[in-house]
Amino acid sequence: MSAAAVAVASKARSALVRPPTRFGRTPIPTRHLRKNRRTQLPIPQVKILTREFAPCRLEDHYHTTLSDNAMYMTYIHEPNGRPEPRPKRLTYDPTDPYTKNRHNPPVGGQQLGKKPPPPSRPDNVVRLEKITIHTMQKEAIASKQNLLGPIMALRALTGESFKAGGRHSAEGIQIVRGKKSVGGWIRPGVPVGVKVDLKGHAMYDFLGTLVEFVLPRMREFGGVTLPPQSSSVNSPSAVSGVVSFGLPPAAMALFPQIEVNLDSYPKQYGMHLHFVTSATGVGAQNRAEALLSGFQIPFLRK
Repeated sequence: MSAAAVAVASKARSALVRPPTRFGRTPIPTRHLRKNRRTQLPIPQVKILTREFAPCRLEDHYHTTLSDNAMYMTYIHEPNGRPEPRPKRLTYDPTDPYTKNRHNPPVGGQQLGKKPPPPSRPDNVVRLEKITIHTMQKEAIASKQNLLGPIMALRALTGESFKAGGRHSAEGIQIVRGKKSVGGWIRPGVPVGVKVDLKGHAMYDFLGTLVEFVLPRMREFGGVTLPPQSSSVNSPSAVSGVVSFGLPPAAMALFPQIEVNLDSYPKQYGMHLHFVTSATGVGAQNRAEALLSGFQIPFLRK
């Protein structure tokens, strides 16, 4: 083999084995990551987006079984369809130039509790939209540091943080502030509690933990108290489609996320749970309660 051939072969071998970097050595970082002014956390150079990496049992249970049962239980047969709504007479004549720009509500007052439910169709089946967890701390009025315990507890329960996993709609743990002055006790803008909204996969995970670990272990919990049968079906609470109930402070220690390190929290906190559904119109509360009963949440009428 000639010298020229040996030189070509050596160049080919050196071309196959290249250093991991462009210049043979790792460059020294001269530019640090930018920081978020709100959270003071570094902003990654690429967008980090998390996906659902495990199937959700309760969500699959809703789509395979519970939605069909809710459709059957809440079905209203309308063979001839619904008649056209009667036009409402306005308070003021819209053609009158003197009342043209005035607020012109229809005659008959508020129609909130008089609207019928949507037609019974597969796309209108009642579903769970979000769960709101809210806790209030009276001691936070004197010192904001008293909110650190509830914030840590809710973050451990839900795993939510601000825009976590690239979800721009995730607001994380939110601080609740006073809106008006109440007898010298609370002032506008003063932090009094924290709350968090759960949607999607995290919502069903929290619901599964609640009905499997917490509610069965509560001795004095017989079920969510239903309103009396004589209550009005046209009240704002009866047509809101929201089911709310509270848990005592002792219930927080029953969550597995808190039970493993209960000593890390200064004390236990009570909370209010609000289950927001898509039910609207007359009878929305009954449809929302029927949906939650399918998720093994007990109800009790006294």
